[in-house]
Amino acid sequence: MNPYYWESQHGNFGDDLNLWLWDFLLPGFRDVHPEVLLVGVGTVLNTALLPADGRKLVLGSGYGYGALPDMADRTTWDVRCVRGPLTAERAGLPADMGIVDPAVMVADMPEFKTLPKLHRKSFVPHWETATAGIWSTICETVGLHYIDPRGDAKEVIKAIAQSETIIAESMHGAILADAFRVPWVAVTTSQSINSFKWNDWAKTVGVSYSPRRVPVSTRAEAVLKGARFWGVDFKDDGIPSAAAPSGLSNDGGPLVATAERQQTKLRGAAKQALALPSVLALWQASRAEPQLSVDHVLADRKARLLAVMDDVRRDYF
Repeated sequence: MNPYYWESQHGNFGDDLNLWLWDFLLPGFRDVHPEVLLVGVGTVLNTALLPADGRKLVLGSGYGYGALPDMADRTTWDVRCVRGPLTAERAGLPADMGIVDPAVMVADMPEFKTLPKLHRKSFVPHWETATAGIWSTICETVGLHYIDPRGDAKEVIKAIAQSETIIAESMHGAILADAFRVPWVAVTTSQSINSFKWNDWAKTVGVSYSPRRVPVSTRAEAVLKGARFWGVDFKDDGIPSAAAPSGLSNDGGPLVATAERQQTKLRGAAKQALALPSVLALWQASRAEPQLSVDHVLADRKARLLAVMDDVRRDYF
């Protein structure tokens, strides 16, 4: 088998962990049934992503975008479990097949056990947020450790495990935090956040998804997300829907695809000043009451997933 995963050109640890998680859960899976595609962690049950031809083994994948594939043909689709009850319902599967996101099993890997706590509170943004914002600078201001979700998946996960509290815009930031028994607070910088996939997972472990709103940090981020920045609404094409105030036009910097271009000291200071609403909101989120699933609920979901793995080994190995 070969593992399928959605590959971001920028990198995204929640998808990238498919490259090695399945070697832990199903050792030797790469050596059997080369015609089968293992569809695992990620919101990838989408006709635009998965190939129409060939056999697919679905283990914990979720729906959330685009058109859901017709998985009724059992000669092509072997669906053993999906991420949660919302995906199961949408796919016409029994609710009990919505077990949990397989990423929770990362916490059982020996290399992630007994890691020392190094960070009191950390922020894990969505990868798009990391691409266009100045969140590492904001984290320095409010006393948070910044975890870039575009980094090496194992290093990102270690940083999550080594934190005492996680502020998560990234869904897998929250999933991994919960798996490592690290309390977490959900935030969002976009009104168009996909709450379906968050609630799909949340229902499996008995937590709630009520994210705290944090404004975008730069005009570039607003352009990327079609969001509002200092009273200006930006369309998807980067054109403001209303005339920008002259102060914003001069101080906000040019429209750019990322926040990584070198800035002059003056422009950098102006951008930090314009990000003050983001600073305040993230500071408030870092002081909100975090949540965590109940130990026995998470343990039960993991046990059910392991039972599915046992069945897969019996049928494919």
